[in-house]
Order: sequence, then C-alpha cells, then structure tokens
Amino acid sequence: MKHIDVTNVRVVIIGGGGTGAALAYDLATRGFTCTVIERGELTSGTTGRHHGQLHSGARYAMGDREIARECMEEVNILRRIAADTIEMNYGLFLALTEEDETFVDRFLTACDEAGIPARQLLPAEALRYEPAINPATRTAVLVPDGTFDAFRLPLQFFASARARGARIRPWHEAIGIDTNQGVVSGVTVRDLRSGPSRERHLPADIVINAGGPWAGHIARLAGVTVDITPAPGTLIAVRGRLCNMVVSRLRPPGDGDIVVPQRKLSIIGTTQWTTDNRDALLARDEDVPFLMRCADELVPGFSDQPIHAVWAAARPLAGAAGPAEDGRAHSRDFAVVHHKGDGAAGLYTIIGGKATTLRAMAQITVDRLCSDLGVTIPCTTHIEPLLSHRDYYRRVSA
Repeated sequence: MKHIDVTNVRVVIIGGGGTGAALAYDLATRGFTCTVIERGELTSGTTGRHHGQLHSGARYAMGDREIARECMEEVNILRRIAADTIEMNYGLFLALTEEDETFVDRFLTACDEAGIPARQLLPAEALRYEPAINPATRTAVLVPDGTFDAFRLPLQFFASARARGARIRPWHEAIGIDTNQGVVSGVTVRDLRSGPSRERHLPADIVINAGGPWAGHIARLAGVTVDITPAPGTLIAVRGRLCNMVVSRLRPPGDGDIVVPQRKLSIIGTTQWTTDNRDALLARDEDVPFLMRCADELVPGFSDQPIHAVWAAARPLAGAAGPAEDGRAHSRDFAVVHHKGDGAAGLYTIIGGKATTLRAMAQITVDRLCSDLGVTIPCTTHIEPLLSHRDYYRRVSA
C-alpha cells in the first residue's frame, strides 16, 4: 500500500458550527492540513441557536438505545475534556399525569439498556432536588443531563484546532466546489469582510460539507444532491434562573417538553416544523402561548417572567420530509456520505447529528476519511483536555 503523508493532504471544512469545530480539531490532531470556512461568524447557524442541553441520551433511549448510549458516552468525555463550559446539573423527567406514569417502567428499562444511570424518585424527593417543579408531580426520574455554553464549547475546539495548525476563516462563503475529472480540487470562496468582496480558490484534496441545514445547498455547489430536512423549532428564554436542573416531561419526545437553565435565563423548547427557507427563520407566533403553557406545567410561574428572547433554529435531519411531516419521526443519528459515486470523489457530507455528540461525529468522519486514504491514525480527541475558549482570542486569526 502506498504511504501517504497526511500533512500534505489539504482538507477544507465548509461550516463553522460545532461539527466543523470538532472536525478541525480531530483533523489537526491527526496531522492533516485543515481550513474551516464559515460565511458568517462562528456558530452563527444552528449551533448558536439551540438551548444548550447536554443530553445524557435519556430523551432518545426509548427510540434508539445506541444513540442514547453514544450520548451518555460523550457526556462523560466532554466532562473530562471541556469542563470549563459544562454545568453538570443533572435533570428530572416529570410524570404529571396517569398517562405519564405508565411510561416510567419502560423509560427506566430503556435507560438501563443504554447504560444511562436513572433513578425513580418519589414526589417529595424530586421537590427536594428541584423546588421549582410542579408540586403536582406524581413521580420523577433523575438522569445525568446537563447544560453547556453553545458558543464557548465549539470555541474550545476551534482554539485547540488552531493551536495545532488549523486555519479558521469566518466571513468566508463557499460559492463553488471545484472538481477535476470527478475529483474535488478545491473550494471557491468569497471573502465577506469589510471592503470590496474578494473571491479566491482554496486548493483542497478533500472537502467536508458540515453545513447542517445548509448541507443540501452546499452539496449542489458540486452538482450533488443531498436530502436534508431543515426542521426548525421555536424556543423562548425568560429572565431568571427558575430551576437549576434540566426539567423534562416524562413521555415520548414532543413539543414543549424541556426547560433548560442557562446562566440567568430559563429556556423552554421546542416546537418543530419543516421549511424550505433556512436563512429567514422566524418563530411562529402561535408557538409562544403554547410553549408558555407547557413551561408552566413543568415549572409553574415560568410565563410570569419577562421574555428575554424568542427565536427559531433549524435541525439538520437526515432524509427528505413528506408533505405533512414535521420531522419528529426522523432519526437523530447521523451519516457520513462520500460522493465518489456522484462524480465528486473527495467530497464528504455529514447528515444529521446532535450537538452533544459533536466530538464523536468528527471522530467517525475522520476515521472514514483515513480508511478511504488507506492510512491508520488513531483518534486522541477523547483524551487531552481542550484549551479554554479564551485562548481563541489570544491568538491572531490564521
């Protein structure tokens, strides 16, 4: 087998969110020459708009044990390597009705089978853990959920990647993916920073499309079709930290069933629908009173607090949605697609995924890339602590 020096393999990542950050770090630790481009500020897409829950996997355990297990494994890894941006405040799943209570045994079994520590609590116990919850709670389950800063965690990966030689270029928009005889040769980018816009060619041996809900549009730059369902949801933040734990409804995942504390705010989320417009997402007016009612059921008095912000974010769900589908049935798993058979060898697209598993998604993607190149370089991103997010600003942008 021909030896390949990966320091000579040029990789361009399109997308400066959490996935792009983790990819850059993984690639840099394995020795690849790597550049990240993002058309806006870093994390300005979906990454910077979610509620920042660190999922133990309990939410997904009933539907997919393996996804739930992966979440739990990544929670433990992130607690080791990125403790600065994580608040391990745990979570409570509340049964508020008789119907909710019928879900308890199956939920506990699913968590156990996924390797998630979960413990049923009596109402009085749950209220001692979290006095703000609904006093009508019939039973609750304690799980190792947490929260993280949706901006600072990716910035830790970016800072660590750049310290290992990666180039991070916000305000650079991909306007073309160039190919030569069915093989990618680079990315044409437009520099959107102050002054007249400039276009340039970034040579690349490999291009990774990590555009989330925009991945379909990015793939079309190379003449490739990728089915992505952008599934927006509305979130509301009110002023005041009403609870210290993540509070969820004990039932199958649905709309308005999670309250997440973030610093001095409390966030209720989310709803879900599908859209063709990724760039002009507005929260639906009808979602606000609905979410407020849901929040009050979990944490009474939530709706009495001043609203800090109402916004929408689009999940990048794998596959195409049907005409009446809202995306809830789509898997939260992810896939890596190599477009070699589409006339764009060297172009990889990441489809789907979750914020909690950003590091694992990067590892699986780079493992696939190494396998395709015929090289064996182990992943080490689960071992060494990341640099502080502040280190990103202590270095001049490359």
